[in-house]
Amino acid sequence: MRWVILGAALSAVAAPALAAEFMLSSTEVKSGSPMGLAQVFNACNGQNISPALFWSGEPPGTRSFAVTIYDPDAQGGGWWHWTVFNIPATVHSLAAGAGSEGSRDLPPGAGQGRNDFGFSQYSGPCPPVGDHAHHYEITVYAVKIAQLPLDNGASGTAVSSQLRSNTLATAKIVGRYERSK
Repeated sequence: MRWVILGAALSAVAAPALAAEFMLSSTEVKSGSPMGLAQVFNACNGQNISPALFWSGEPPGTRSFAVTIYDPDAQGGGWWHWTVFNIPATVHSLAAGAGSEGSRDLPPGAGQGRNDFGFSQYSGPCPPVGDHAHHYEITVYAVKIAQLPLDNGASGTAVSSQLRSNTLATAKIVGRYERSK
């Protein structure tokens, strides 16, 4: 509350609310830290379980959310591991395993695009043996429209293109993974 003098009268005026910071967190992935075998792709001796994700502080006007996991270090210019879109604006988390094969834990109306492994689901880290540690950018997008015109055949590039023109804000954590054998 702040006080403003209007003419000869003293009036109380509510101070504008500070905008919350759009934030993303995970119980399984800590930014800058190695990712666990639970999240690693099953073909690389992992369990291929999508991480639990939690977000808050989205900007006004957010009508839906999207989540992507992208490896910018992969040969050929990067690798899409997971895309989820049309998450209702009332949802602020995804459970561990929500994107895994056969899961029914995605919110109603949400869809998963096709990743670069060719699956419409989560597929975890699986860099080449002996390659340097790869970075896995987990990003949540506050989207200004309720439904992106996408289906489960949409490539990561197509999802990214739609998000570029419809995003109000993003929040990110970056996990790492290096495969030694």
